[in-house]
Amino acid sequence: MSLKMAAPSRAQVLSLYRALLRESAGFSAYSYRTYAIRRIRDAFRENKTVSDVLEVQKLVKQAKENLTMIKRQVSIGHLYAAEKLIIENKERNVS
Repeated sequence: MSLKMAAPSRAQVLSLYRALLRESAGFSAYSYRTYAIRRIRDAFRENKTVSDVLEVQKLVKQAKENLTMIKRQVSIGHLYAAEKLIIENKERNVS
């Protein structure tokens, strides 16, 4: 007996996208943070025209697994956080 699952709704996909971006913003390392955010945006942009239900389900499952991994890595990153890079400093010392 085969059970067909409904395709994730647009709202669910957008919610997952926002969750991935929000979690990635938590990386303490600038390079990881910018890479993750860029990669997430590129992946979603690249797959926005996918209409096959099974392919969409596969991509959503993969994104959820990535979200779990990002959450774990952000937590670990906070344990071993380094000083912020100069590029990250919002205040500029102007003499």
